[in-house]
Parts: sequence; C-alpha cells; structure tokens
Amino acid sequence: MKRLQAFKYELMPNGEQQRAMRRFAGSCRFVFNKALALQQAHYAEGKKKLSYSDLCKHLTQWRKSSETPWLADTHSQALQQALKDLERAYKNFFEKRADFPRFKKKGQSDRFRYPQGSKLDQGNSRIFLPKLGWVRYRNSREVLGVVKNVTVSSKQGKWYVSIQTEREVETPIHPSTAIVGIDMGITRFATLSDGSYLVPLNGFKRQEKALAKAQRAMSRKQKFSNNWKKAKATVQKIHARIANSRRDYLHKATTAISQNHAMVCIEDLPVRNMSKSASGTLAIPGKNVKAKSGLNKAILDQGWFEFRRQLDYKLAWLGGELLAVNPRNTSQTCPCCGHIAKENRRSQARFQCMDCDFEENADVVGAINVLRAGHARLACAETSPVGKGVGPRTHRSESGDGRLNAVGIPVL
Repeated sequence: MKRLQAFKYELMPNGEQQRAMRRFAGSCRFVFNKALALQQAHYAEGKKKLSYSDLCKHLTQWRKSSETPWLADTHSQALQQALKDLERAYKNFFEKRADFPRFKKKGQSDRFRYPQGSKLDQGNSRIFLPKLGWVRYRNSREVLGVVKNVTVSSKQGKWYVSIQTEREVETPIHPSTAIVGIDMGITRFATLSDGSYLVPLNGFKRQEKALAKAQRAMSRKQKFSNNWKKAKATVQKIHARIANSRRDYLHKATTAISQNHAMVCIEDLPVRNMSKSASGTLAIPGKNVKAKSGLNKAILDQGWFEFRRQLDYKLAWLGGELLAVNPRNTSQTCPCCGHIAKENRRSQARFQCMDCDFEENADVVGAINVLRAGHARLACAETSPVGKGVGPRTHRSESGDGRLNAVGIPVL
C-alpha cells in the first residue's frame, strides 16, 4: 500500500533568503486575493465561475503586466499553487466542508508551495528550493519516501519546510485485537468503554487571562507602531503556545489509543454545527447565548475534530480502523436492559436506569453504547448484500416500548 506522509523541519535561511521568502509568500497571497476578487466580480456580473485553467491565463497576464512586474521574480509554479488553493477552497465551500473563501491577510498563513524542482540533501541537512538555492534545515529525523511537494511557511518569525513524500509499505497488521468505544466530553475529554478516561488539557483556558492581558495592552498601542508590533508578537506567541500544547496533547493521546486498540468506535459528532453561535439575529434573538458561548469555547479548546483526524490516519498506518457511529441516544440508553429515557441521565456525571436501577458514570455508559453500536454496524456490514452498505443507525423498536431493536445498540 502507498503511504503519504509529511515531514516538517525548521529552516535556517540567511538574510537574503529570508527576504526572498517574504516576497514569494507575499506574491502568492497577492495572486490568491486577486483571483478571489476576480471570481467575485464574475459572480456579481452573473458570469460563470472561472476554472483553474482560466485563472492561469490571467496569471500569465499579471506576470507580464507593467503594474505587477515583481510577480515574475516568484517561481511560476508556486503562484499556480496559490490558484489551486483557491480552487480547493471553492470546492470545500460547495461541498459544505468550509465557509466561503476569504481574502488572505499579511502575517497569517504566509506560505508557498513547490510541486517539483526541489532537491533534498539529508547528509548535509540542506534542501534546494527553486529561486532560493540551498537552504539549511534542522534535520531532526530522516525523510522517508519520494518527495512529492514542498511547502515553505512562516510562523512566529521562523520559517519551516514541510516535505510531503510517498512510499510503498507493506499492509500492516495491528498487534492488538482489542476494540474500544470512546465518548467525547468536556469534563472528561475522552472516556473509554473500559472505564479509563483522559483528563482535558484546557490549553486555552489556562492561557485565557494572559491572552486577555496581552490583547488589552495591544489595543492601547497606536496601530502599526513599533510598540504595537511588539504587543502583537506577544499575543501571537501566546496563541502559538496554546496551539502547540494542544497539538502535543492530542498526538500523545491518539498514539496511545491507536497502539493499544485495533478498532476504535467513536461518535460521529457534527463538531462544526455543535460549536455554532447561538446569538441569532435582531429579529430572532438566540437563547442561553452566554452558556452556549462557553460550551462552544470548551468544544473548540478540546480539539475534537483534530482528535478524530489523528486517530483515523494513525490507526490506518498500524492496520487498525476507526469506526464512526450515530451518537443518537448513547447517553440515555441503559447498557443492561436497553431502556431509553432522558431521565436515565440523572446529572452530568451520574447515570441511573429508571427501569432496572443500573448505575454507572454517565460518560462510561456513553462509551459502552458507542462500542455496542460499532459492533452492531460491523455485524450489519458483514450480513448485508454486496453494494448495500448499512450506515450507523440507532433508533427505537417498532413496538415503541422505548427499547432498542437489533439494528443500533444491541441489548445483551
């Protein structure tokens, strides 16, 4: 099987190379914004959306124009990749995976990409980048596979290179045979069906006071002055600290879970919808806005989507599988008798069945039900006809007695 993997390193460019990198990133940002403005103008005039090839023709004109001669200093393929990024942003928008493309701002996501032309010299810890020459990097680990593309990015005043490679690997066989269900939460970040759980990091909450103080100091400075730039750098440093701590926590958690379990069942939560604002509009104001705002902040601070993304590819690399199941009624279903009732959830942490008096931690009950829904989905997939996949379903039985039928969370 083929495996795509990225290796990221810190670059150590000289002064001339740093200035060139800033120019290249600025040129790519300019092309992206100009192409987006052109697309919006076409839409306002009722014209058809420009394709990638159409935008490339405009790019050729912009590079030859006397108004933007500096675009010719940047590698043409790097500018074309900016147009591909815009095309991908539109595709994600049309498929409802992201919001409408927005204009890029200087200092945010400054990057450019080379699809080819780069050379890697791992022995001397350097990489050749078109129109930049050989650039040294901190060689912390070996790059495996054939280089497919190279992305250069800037963050916190430092430059990084991300090398995406492709290589052929043997089909992995997971060393474990265990299967586990996971219930995501706020008080407990992730509760496993075996009773263990992960304590949330709350990286943003820990730095919230320091961040608010730095932002107030920044607001008192004259915009774009030297003191304002210093204050802005402090704010960005705190944001980077939050992001790095969250990323480190999630990688450690997902690595431990993926190494110890061949299959992981997780709730198919619509995180984007769950973290939407409840403020409403002037005509229809929202309800419990403050409480919902706090919940949204907590959900985004936990990083549920990133947790699932990391579990997905790490399990695949080890020969395991991630199974997403319908979260309906997982927190209200008794794992002993199958009785479904909202009243079963006595509090945030306590579950007690109204029918059989079974009592357990509510998050553990949710994880057990997620695991059973995963078992049911696997059983349905094995017995269903070819070409008729059975999706995750959790619903009441036809008798309407508040118990689960065979498809969904099975009653044992």
